[in-house]
Amino acid sequence: MSRKIELLAPARNLTCGMAAIDSGADAVYIGAERFGARAAAGNTVDDIKRLCDYAHTFRAKVYVTVNTIIYDNELEPTRQLIWQLYEAGVDAILVQDMGILRMDLPPIALHASTQTDNRTAEKVKWLCGNGFSRVVLARELSAEEIAAIHKAVPQAELEVFVHGALCVSYSGVCYASQYCFKRSANRGECAQFCRMKFDLVDSDGRTIEHDRHLLSLKDLCQIDSLETLMQAGATSFKIEGRLKDETYVRNVTAAYSQRLNEIITRHPDLYHRASQGKCTYAFKPNLNKTFNRGFTHYFLNGRQPDIASFDTPKAIGEYVGKVKEIRRGSFNVAGTASFANGDGLCFINNRRELEGFRVNRAEGNRIFPLNMPEDLRPGTPLYRNKDVAFEKELAADGSKRKLPVTMTLALTDNVITLTAAADSDTAASVSIDMEVQEAVKPQRENIIRQLSKLGNTPLECAEVKFVPAGMNVFIPSSVLSDMRRRVAAELIDKLQNSPRDKRKEAGPDGRQVPDLYPKKFSYLYNVSNRLSLQFYNEENASGIGDAFELKTPDEPLLMQCRHCIRYSLGYCVKRGGHKPEWHEPLFLKLADGRKFRLQFNCKECEMNVFVKP
Repeated sequence: MSRKIELLAPARNLTCGMAAIDSGADAVYIGAERFGARAAAGNTVDDIKRLCDYAHTFRAKVYVTVNTIIYDNELEPTRQLIWQLYEAGVDAILVQDMGILRMDLPPIALHASTQTDNRTAEKVKWLCGNGFSRVVLARELSAEEIAAIHKAVPQAELEVFVHGALCVSYSGVCYASQYCFKRSANRGECAQFCRMKFDLVDSDGRTIEHDRHLLSLKDLCQIDSLETLMQAGATSFKIEGRLKDETYVRNVTAAYSQRLNEIITRHPDLYHRASQGKCTYAFKPNLNKTFNRGFTHYFLNGRQPDIASFDTPKAIGEYVGKVKEIRRGSFNVAGTASFANGDGLCFINNRRELEGFRVNRAEGNRIFPLNMPEDLRPGTPLYRNKDVAFEKELAADGSKRKLPVTMTLALTDNVITLTAAADSDTAASVSIDMEVQEAVKPQRENIIRQLSKLGNTPLECAEVKFVPAGMNVFIPSSVLSDMRRRVAAELIDKLQNSPRDKRKEAGPDGRQVPDLYPKKFSYLYNVSNRLSLQFYNEENASGIGDAFELKTPDEPLLMQCRHCIRYSLGYCVKRGGHKPEWHEPLFLKLADGRKFRLQFNCKECEMNVFVKP
């Protein structure tokens, strides 16, 4: 059997969610008003219900993020919210806090959020044994590691990130924002510590790097690696961006949807899309024109030297050429790009910072900035991070999605039946008793025309069939129109209320707990409520401590990263780099003087960030 492939898009709100569906998403993930890992992207249950109704018309799904850790006084509101989401039609919830598994839950499918730190086959097997049908894998995993997990736990749905911002720390193992700013990443309030400027200093106080974004990564882009990920066993391909706007969602979703369709067209016996419907676009997707910090495959093919963005954490955009000639108040660009008034251009200045400016007027390749940048020089590479013409295309309501249906008109005695079928499993019928007579003139074309007028519905008539095939009777257009409206409404209702995946029962292998963390880092279990503590006690876990948010440990681990500053700077001797002259340990130093110790775990090829000393 062919494997179902899902493109999963972000939804900041209802509008973004519907735009994602229109642009080709097989599923969307969205946050409710509370308990989502993006606190700034909340939505009412009513809006989520409207999104579910729209998505289900195309057999697309809606997942809601309930993936923060929860405090004791929030347990009951969380339980109530989950029931409300289930009643609204939500297909699954994403979970971080294991206390949720000890609640009185509806039969809703559970997905283990990437916040549960899912790096190994043992962890994935353990989660599946505890009732999770899907596991969102760590962003850091290679295709080879994903394939090994799939081979070891073939029953698990594996969801992987394919596009968007990268967290430098393994998700669920980052406490820097909480420690420095009292804003917990585990509570959806990350202050983006990793995008700040640091000095890198050694144990002698020597400055190795000054004022650089040493923990900032480029953005992920796997559009050219989707087939590799499919072969590795991934089934859901996730676009990051629940804080992004509608234009981002439209562009990125359309680009990935079209690429998946290309792959599936070549391998129809191996894969098929998880939803239905045909999308049309009024624009040509271009990932370079949407927010990005430069792109990377991250660790898909193993450790790579190009994953970091030390100069800036901001969007750099697409390369458009080099500055050629500068005159007073203007310059021209060597390249083939065209420009428009209002475009945003940027470059890396003499201070190794991203500097941007607005195009006040463009005459061909000659640019008249609103304010001429002082550091601009001939030969400087230019990038465009705001393309006015492209954004206008995206802002237009150009993406449409229609579900092809087959209309069958049947006549038995004096009963006329109209059936609309979306597929072999889902159809609706309406019938009327009406005395009909053979038509004097051919009626076939008029009947087809009337039954095809599905107007503003999400349906599109792909074919009209007649039973018997040679039927030629006179049916008033008003009767045909009424039957068409009724059958369309009934079919849409059936699609929107189709059965959903249910929560899996915990299996016996869920009792076997892998060695998740060293005991001295007991807070890494992220236990912040009594139900979570009960869960781990029942799982015979040992060394459980309070969550970081409840009690700050002494000299805690703040981050665990696969990104390695020593490697990125060319000083990993194990991998052919230069032998460093500094004296370790190294420290990251903020402008306010706070320092954080780096520990290089070469055996695991990881970098840990600790509170000094």
